[in-house]
Amino acid sequence: MQLWRLTATDLAALIRSGQASAREVAQAALDRLDAVNGRINAVVEHRPSEVLEQADAIDAARGRGETLGPLAGVPVTVKVNADQRGFATTNGLRLQRDLVARDDNPVVANLRRAGAVLLGRTNTPAFSLRWFTTNQIHGDTKNPRDPALTPGGSSGGAGAAVAAGIGAIAHGTDIAGSVRYPAYACGVHGLRPSLGRIPAWNPSSPERGIGPQLMAVSGPLARSIADLRLGLAVMAAPDPRDPWWVPAPLVGPEVPRRVALCVRPGGLAVVPEVEAALRDAARRLAEAGWTVTEIADTPPIREASELQLQLWLGDGYAAVRAAAEREGDPAAIGLLESFRGRAEAMSPDAIAKALTRRATLARDWSLFLAENPVLLVPVSAELPFPDGLDRTEAGVARAFEANLLQVGLAPLGIPGLTVTTGLVGRTPVGVQLVAARYREDLCLAAGAAIEAAGVPEMPVDPA
Repeated sequence: MQLWRLTATDLAALIRSGQASAREVAQAALDRLDAVNGRINAVVEHRPSEVLEQADAIDAARGRGETLGPLAGVPVTVKVNADQRGFATTNGLRLQRDLVARDDNPVVANLRRAGAVLLGRTNTPAFSLRWFTTNQIHGDTKNPRDPALTPGGSSGGAGAAVAAGIGAIAHGTDIAGSVRYPAYACGVHGLRPSLGRIPAWNPSSPERGIGPQLMAVSGPLARSIADLRLGLAVMAAPDPRDPWWVPAPLVGPEVPRRVALCVRPGGLAVVPEVEAALRDAARRLAEAGWTVTEIADTPPIREASELQLQLWLGDGYAAVRAAAEREGDPAAIGLLESFRGRAEAMSPDAIAKALTRRATLARDWSLFLAENPVLLVPVSAELPFPDGLDRTEAGVARAFEANLLQVGLAPLGIPGLTVTTGLVGRTPVGVQLVAARYREDLCLAAGAAIEAAGVPEMPVDPA
């Protein structure tokens, strides 16, 4: 039995029952990392001795008859933009190579308390800014399914790691698709939870803490929907350091099993392969007993996307641009340059107006999702991009148009789930499920029905 192939749910059960030790699982994970990470550069820092020490502590606790946490002994990776005690929170920056965390970010603390074995730190683009994962401190991350494709971003290392069998669950963060897109590109599943579901704060850099304005959240990537459910439950434990955390139940009241299918929200020009994946997912849901109704459009999504861009550009654009110049990262500079005119043209009251309008749109979407408990839409209008697509201004524009849904759903504070469904050649394709705030359970229930009808092989050996 190759332990590194197993899901987090299965590994946790084996360790609890004594059929496998946490050290055996950790060693298998380290061996897999050694075998494949050199080809994909998903994990950029790890300390094998510390990994084994964590595993030994789990085995010792079991030996003493202690109750084990839900992730006890399960190897989990952490993105390099989240504080993990004793590691540098680089966020893909040479400027932060010495920003060593003294304490854990709340989500990392929750993983640790649940018994997870923190396996390694996964790569992100500079500033966690792109749907591509390259930087000048850790290098490029490759997609294990096809190195010509982006692994996604900004949690590209997380997506590549879990797809290649390096860890059972990966931590990621999502401000405009940074969990959902790597999952899509690497052919795994990824959940962006509701704002306030998972506590967030970086003690080493509190001025860069995650607040409500841009609505960035942590979330899990995994190879099974059951593992996403498990990861969400662990990550969502309370932490008083985050004033925006909400004690909402993980399972809400029963609602009709209704799904609204929208193939072209906001007039999005989806490619035939994406439309085929959506219609296949709708068929799977219908066969599983869900009522599926196709709709022509959703509440305003293009405007929501524009509002998210305004909030991003108004949230210290000049400071980020200056930092990018100091860092010297050409891809980050190019992306920022493509939005410079818009940033400099913003009026002094642009943020206030955007926040006011966002509240109205969030209300419209709340009413819509009360009538349509689950929404089935594209993750992207295109199949995963060629790596490096955003190195030109035209490429940036194409990427933002294709990923309209990822950007536009973020300011609404609602959950979005990427479910991988198949391959076009060796290129992954999947769909996105959306529900009302704190109804991740509905996304996961629909996702499980889609998953049950077939997903791409995973984990995979890097191509």
